[in-house]
Amino acid sequence: MDNGASSYRRFLDGDKAAFEEIVNELFRPLVFFILGYVGNVHDAEDVAIDAFSDLIVNPRRYNFKTSLKTYLFMIGKSRAVDLLRHRKTAVTADLSEAEDLADRDELESTVIRNEEKRALARAVRDLPPDMRAAVHLVYFEDMTYDEAAKIMKKTRKQVDNLICRAKSELKKALI
Repeated sequence: MDNGASSYRRFLDGDKAAFEEIVNELFRPLVFFILGYVGNVHDAEDVAIDAFSDLIVNPRRYNFKTSLKTYLFMIGKSRAVDLLRHRKTAVTADLSEAEDLADRDELESTVIRNEEKRALARAVRDLPPDMRAAVHLVYFEDMTYDEAAKIMKKTRKQVDNLICRAKSELKKALI
């Protein structure tokens, strides 16, 4: 699939199964990306669902100039930042948090298979948010620096600098 653009065109032409293809391919990566911002799986899933619903509610907003994946990640990041902005400062703990941790560990364990990769994932998690987002988009989502720059609302050079500094930080953390 071309990151969903052809399926989205079919969806716009009336093929409802095409939207299901898009969701099947892009939902989990989008949730995992948003999880880095919001910190719990349930909120990440809600934000991802909201991003997909934007495709249905505003079908002509996507202009096919970028990949559908990039467009969805831009919406997801924007909605995640909005959620964090509106979230109350008081944090309460309840039993659902334990469930969130189990879901997050399960999701991460599917991505991270061995101990070296676990150490790398911990080091990436400890990076500042902008560096973590740049690394995630470029290395885990196979996006170009230009696509990552659009999502992060930065220039290509800024993304390049973030990746360079992140590599340096990761080397220090893994040695």
